[in-house]
Amino acid sequence: MDTRLLDLLVCPICKGSLQFDREAQELVCPRDKLAYPVRDDIPLMLVDLARDMTLPAPEAPAAAQASNADAPA
Repeated sequence: MDTRLLDLLVCPICKGSLQFDREAQELVCPRDKLAYPVRDDIPLMLVDLARDMTLPAPEAPAAAQASNADAPA
């Protein structure tokens, strides 16, 4: 992500600065504990799309299929 763009973007809720998590491809607001996705270098700054960082991470789809395969029918 372009650092000049990151300097301009703010959290849509609190207007605070954001941190770019390169590995997760998210812009993180530490104050609101929200992570906004970045797809194809485009930040999606909609509150409805933000991930609540206080909630446990959802189970990955591949892991869910593997655990369902082991479950009795």
